[in-house]
Amino acid sequence: MSTLALTGGRVLRPDLTVDRADVLVDQETGEIGAIGPDLGDDADTVLDATDALVTPGFVNGHCHVAMTLLRGYADDKPLDAWLSEDIWPAEAELTPEAIEAGAELGLLEMVRAGITGFADMYFEMDRVADAVDRAGVRARLGHGVISVGKDHEDAREDAETGLEFARAFDGAADGRVRTAFMPHSLTTVSEAIYEEFVPKARDAGVPIHLHANETNDEVTPIVEEHGVRPLEYARELGLLEPGDFLAHGVHVDETEISLLAETGAGVIHCPASNMKLASGMAPVQALLDAGVTVGLGTDGAASNNDLSLLDEARDAAMIGKLAADDAAAVAAADVVEMATAGSAEAIGLPAGRLETGAPADLAVIDLSGPHLTPHHDLVSHLAYAAAASDVRHTVCDGRVLMRDRDVRTLDADRVRERAAAEAAALVERAES
Repeated sequence: MSTLALTGGRVLRPDLTVDRADVLVDQETGEIGAIGPDLGDDADTVLDATDALVTPGFVNGHCHVAMTLLRGYADDKPLDAWLSEDIWPAEAELTPEAIEAGAELGLLEMVRAGITGFADMYFEMDRVADAVDRAGVRARLGHGVISVGKDHEDAREDAETGLEFARAFDGAADGRVRTAFMPHSLTTVSEAIYEEFVPKARDAGVPIHLHANETNDEVTPIVEEHGVRPLEYARELGLLEPGDFLAHGVHVDETEISLLAETGAGVIHCPASNMKLASGMAPVQALLDAGVTVGLGTDGAASNNDLSLLDEARDAAMIGKLAADDAAAVAAADVVEMATAGSAEAIGLPAGRLETGAPADLAVIDLSGPHLTPHHDLVSHLAYAAAASDVRHTVCDGRVLMRDRDVRTLDADRVRERAAAEAAALVERAES
């Protein structure tokens, strides 16, 4: 048995208490073998966690990872204009090679930020799956299905592409890749597509992920056309079953919150993107109070503009208090839970908890910086003060992905150079 020990630090337990302990990992099974004192003496590999906190790896519950190529390309616009005027025209010029390069860049950024799992909706997802395999992380992947602007046959072909990817790639990368059927939203995918393909996705045994209630412009048309709120309409279409998860959920009312709690569908909160696009403030505390599973996501780097869940945790806590008009709302422990176990549960990845027998998906946060001193409350520090640059080591499935800020699974210089070249060529094509 090959073993890995993380020694000399403190550990974040599932109940969010912190104590001093080593973590011993069985690298053959990829699981945590033990948590306790003095576990590093006979380990094959040792990672130094002195002056550090070992946490579960962070889980980015909603992302479009290849959109790193459009980071900073189109800023300071509301969602509809941003999409129609800038993003969709640029995405029309994407090539498989560009998407792969953008995905690798995003994965490099996420590994450096202690993220060991994520959910991703985009295009050319076979290329994204290959990049995930190389990077060594976990992912829930799906092809983004869109029918708006297409005739029915083209829309059906796009949905078939999404369904076939979900069937073919579930379990790829030695089981680290799981899939989902991912229609873009309730307003960009036709009712006919939902009626035909939701049953097919259920037969395939894959969950469904979509954007929902992100802006008022996504709510009003559905209410006017169907006479019900969007999530009530979604339920009529066969959505919102256990295992399904939606992104944003900014403009949900009490009826919809109750529906989410009743069905077991999860919500991924993306506060930075929602703030930047002025989409609104999600009622996160009300969702938590109702028992809804809430995770945390960055959305794409074009609307964030980074892929750090530590940044996102701080944003979630701050905007959650404003939304609830209550300084006690969306507390530090809530957002740390959302960034780890909450996201993992919502998107259905076996991660998010640091305990014996759990997958060894871990991040080690260096606590030696002045901004993390003194150590009154380390959960508070994770929520309000820690940054991606504080991550010292990243481990997924028992494998060391990053050691002492050096990513081992991807060539950082090559990834950055390739992504920069593909981004420049993409913008040239889009603007020519």
